[in-house]
Amino acid sequence: MDAILKVSGLAKTFVLRQPRDTVIEVLRDISFAVFPGECLVLSGPSGTGKSTLLRILYGNYLASGGSIRLRQETGWIELAGADPRCVLAARRHTLGYVSQFLRVIPRVTALDVIMEPALLRGYAKEVAQAKAEALLVRLDIPEKLWSLAPGTFSGGEQQRINIARSFMVFWPVLLLDEPTASLDGKNRQIVLELIEEAKAAGSAIVGIFHDAHARDAVASRLLYMKDEKERAHVT
Repeated sequence: MDAILKVSGLAKTFVLRQPRDTVIEVLRDISFAVFPGECLVLSGPSGTGKSTLLRILYGNYLASGGSIRLRQETGWIELAGADPRCVLAARRHTLGYVSQFLRVIPRVTALDVIMEPALLRGYAKEVAQAKAEALLVRLDIPEKLWSLAPGTFSGGEQQRINIARSFMVFWPVLLLDEPTASLDGKNRQIVLELIEEAKAAGSAIVGIFHDAHARDAVASRLLYMKDEKERAHVT
């Protein structure tokens, strides 16, 4: 089976203009491939760039160097330095992302937030709504909250809305940044089940799990990211 995501020589530096143009090297020469049906877990100490790597893969940050190749139905595309329209198309059809924070438009209901990825794929509204409601029930979100804007919810409730939205449709590649954070034991287990179901359906997952139980439950392989001692220098 061929990989669906291939990363080679990836690098990322940030330049802080104050004081004195400090250059911070966050990632250096990161290379890996991810295959359908597996979960590659990014491992290593805090500060080694795990979340930064996910943001680069999703296109929120620009890579400073290297290659990110993503296989789509139409063939391989290069995401590093890609045109924004190409990145947005990949996000709609191929590349899903669960961040640590839910960002939504004010006054849009929780149900509509969750349904959106399915509607963008062309699902009939009644089909999308039925699936969204099933996920809300599974993730223990009270029905009285479904018609409210999730910006008013607790942190754990917002995280569950975020997760429900991301598991509404099949993603060939799914990026997970601490998906079980802020969750109680019951909902943490449900999220792990959703991840296993996505793997069984053929998703290639790249994730960060600081919870050892969650990591061990879903990991197919680990990518250990080193803690480089000399990351910053002044130019």
